[in-house]
Amino acid sequence: MSLIEKPLTAIETREKPHAVCIPYPAQGHINPMMQLAKLLHHSGFHITFVHTEYNYDRLVKSQGSACVAGLPDFRFEAIPDGLPSTNGDVTQDIPLLSSSTSKTCLKPFKELLKRLQDKCKELPDDVPPLSCIVSDAAMSFTIDASEEFGVPIALLWTASACGFLGYTHYPYLIDRGVIPLKDESQLTNGYLDMSIDGIPCMEGIRLRDLPSFLRTTDLDDMMFSYILHEIKQVSRGSAIILNTFEALDHDVLDSLSKIYQNVILPVGPLHVSLNKIPKHYPLQSLSSNLWKDDTDCIPWLSSKASKSVIYVNFGSITTVSPKQIVEFAWGLANSKHPFLWIIRPDLVAGEASIIPQDFMDETKGRGLLAGWCDQELVLNHPSIGGFLTHCGWNSIIESISAGVPTVCWPFFAEQQTNCWFACKKWCIGMEMHTDVKRDEVDKLLRELMEGDKGEELKRKATNWKRLAEEAVSSTGLSTLNFRTLVNQVLLSKTKHIR
Repeated sequence: MSLIEKPLTAIETREKPHAVCIPYPAQGHINPMMQLAKLLHHSGFHITFVHTEYNYDRLVKSQGSACVAGLPDFRFEAIPDGLPSTNGDVTQDIPLLSSSTSKTCLKPFKELLKRLQDKCKELPDDVPPLSCIVSDAAMSFTIDASEEFGVPIALLWTASACGFLGYTHYPYLIDRGVIPLKDESQLTNGYLDMSIDGIPCMEGIRLRDLPSFLRTTDLDDMMFSYILHEIKQVSRGSAIILNTFEALDHDVLDSLSKIYQNVILPVGPLHVSLNKIPKHYPLQSLSSNLWKDDTDCIPWLSSKASKSVIYVNFGSITTVSPKQIVEFAWGLANSKHPFLWIIRPDLVAGEASIIPQDFMDETKGRGLLAGWCDQELVLNHPSIGGFLTHCGWNSIIESISAGVPTVCWPFFAEQQTNCWFACKKWCIGMEMHTDVKRDEVDKLLRELMEGDKGEELKRKATNWKRLAEEAVSSTGLSTLNFRTLVNQVLLSKTKHIR
């Protein structure tokens, strides 16, 4: 029997332990934190899940009030993010959001913890005492709160392990004089194609393949300095949780363990663990999607042949230009393969997405455009044969777990590093140039779906899928690490375990 099929003996007590879970307020961070919170709840924890007020309102708009109604032992709260209030339905500006949360959220977060303490005293049967905090590693102000309230804190790094390792080597690149850039011309004159040595597990990686916030001429750049601060703060947590598995990232995890003294626990893929919980589990259907799912795509996929459809999704933050969206469109059309293309409302920077009418006419019946979808459900559909992706970590780990190979078009942050690992280390993907051209889109998609290279990538992806499933089996390393997280970190009264 696996971990998530039965609550842990260690917490089968009269009083539930109480975990406060808080993600960074963006879709790609909320999803894995919700998955982890559900696993903890199923293991016996009382959960308080903390959104920002902006995202709380977006959830209600897109999913209905039931999505935040929760249960008596899984409750939702909200705190302000410090930005001016708005009724928008788009991903907020990431640099502004990062700056604001790091500077303004500690006070309202501590006030929330105090309210929970007071509720525990007033209604002890409804709200158990606070046991621990499970925080997004990109919200490190929560560490100060954990110390003030005297509870352990585990930090969930929701992005990739390889991206994390790349970020930790920013100081190394500064010491070598590689960054900051001398001037803006180095963005386009070939400087980013320089091979970088000295980073473990990344021998020969190009500067452009490392997390993109290093592409600055100013060490005081908001996102650059924010990242430097967060990777330093991570060392203060009781543990670092990663949504990956040992077989996939063994060398990277080993390298991280030499940098950080706190315990590192790969517990992924989280969504694969969650899928082992019986369907009647009360929170199984609870969605954390900030956009409303388009459910019409599933019956459409069911009308297509096995492994015949190209799935295209650039995630929740990536933006494209009007020119790029046209090039992607005609590359898809010219490939002659069926496709499902997710075009969220804010995909095209600064304006509505404009799809050429002649493209729509050309691909009628062969292509489907949707605003948002349940990506995990789509990737595991039998008709999906390949994935054109921005290489966000949720997309990569979900494609690996579904055994689906990729064409990679990374946008920013550690997506470039994910792309490099997908193509060079895990051998499940092919990289597309940043400058999108329809002929390259067509060529890569045909190779992915029809060519010898595509067949090789499919074999590799299928093998990774098997290893991902083994990781969360009853004796898998991710399952054992989850038990360690619960029993030796979250239920511990000490700050660190060694």
